Amino acid sequence: MTEIRGLIVKAQSGFFTVCDEAQRMWVCRAAGRLTKGEYTEDALAVGDRVLVELVEKDPLVNGRIIAVEPRKRTLSRIDPSYQARGRRSKQLTRQVIVANPDLVAFVFACAEPEFRPRMLDRYLVGAEAQSLPVLIISSKVDLVGLDKAREMFAVYEQIGYEVLHVSTRWPEGGTLGLEALRERLRGKISVLTGKSGVGKSTLLNALKPGLGKEVGRISAALKKGQHTTVVPELIQLDAQSWIADTPGLRSYAIWDVQPEELDGYYREIAPLVQFCEFSDCTHTCEPGCAVIAAVREGKIHPARYESYLRLREELSALRAW
Repeated sequence: MTEIRGLIVKAQSGFFTVCDEAQRMWVCRAAGRLTKGEYTEDALAVGDRVLVELVEKDPLVNGRIIAVEPRKRTLSRIDPSYQARGRRSKQLTRQVIVANPDLVAFVFACAEPEFRPRMLDRYLVGAEAQSLPVLIISSKVDLVGLDKAREMFAVYEQIGYEVLHVSTRWPEGGTLGLEALRERLRGKISVLTGKSGVGKSTLLNALKPGLGKEVGRISAALKKGQHTTVVPELIQLDAQSWIADTPGLRSYAIWDVQPEELDGYYREIAPLVQFCEFSDCTHTCEPGCAVIAAVREGKIHPARYESYLRLREELSALRAW
C-alpha cells in the first residue's frame, strides 16, 4: 500500500482532510486503534502531522491515518461537554482545538466591541500553561487612535508580551500594521482567535483577499450547531503559511491549571512568589506577601491583580465542583 505524510487541515465528524507535501488533499478516516478506548485528549486534531495509508475502491475516503507524530504543543481547553454533563464521575478530557501551533494570536478590538482585559488575561494564562508563543493583536485602532490604543495595551507590553496594533481603515485609505502581521505569520501554523466582531475576518481579507470570506462561510455554518462546537480549519495563506480561525471558541475553560499554580502563569507575579513569607501563599490576604506589596507599590497593575484573584476563585470552584 502507498503511504504519504501530511498535515491535517480539517477535521469534522470523523473525516480528516490531509494536505501532503505536494499540496494535494486527501480525505481520510482514522485507524480504529488511534481513536478507540479511553483517552484524556483528542487523538487527532487539525495541525497534527500524520502518516496516511492510501486506500482504493472506497467512494468516501482516499486514505486511512495510521500514525500521528508527537505533538510539540497544543491549543486546548477543558472539553465543554464535561461541564455540561454535571457529573464529576465522567472522564475529564482535553479538547485539542489546534495541534502544533507556532503562534497564537489573540485579537482584541479597541472598540466595537469593548475591550475586555479580563478575557485577554484568561487567554494568556491558558497560553502560558501550554507554552504557546503569543501575539496580541490590537485591532480597529482607527476607532480610538494609535496613542489611545497603545495606552490600552501598555500593561501587556510592559510585562513582556508582543502587541501589534493594526487597522484596515487607517486615514486616507491606508492600513496600519498589516505588513508586520503578514511577516509574523509567514512560515507558521498560526491561530487567530477572539470574540465575534473583533475583526478577524476583515484582517484575513486584508492579508489575502477572499480568505476572510471563506472563514465567514465556515463560521456561519458552525452557528447552526451547538454553541460548544469547535471545528477549526487550517486555511493556506501562502505555500508555507497556514491560519486557523476558531469561530466556535465562545468559552475557554483553561486546561490543567490548579489554583495554587496560577501565580506561575502571570508573568509579573511569578518572579515575586519566592519572596512571600509563606510557601503556600495565595496572594489574597496573607501577611508578608510580596505580591500584595508589589500591588501597593504600583509594580503590579491593580487590574491584572484583580484578574488573578477572580480567576483563582473560579479555578477553586471548578475543582470543588
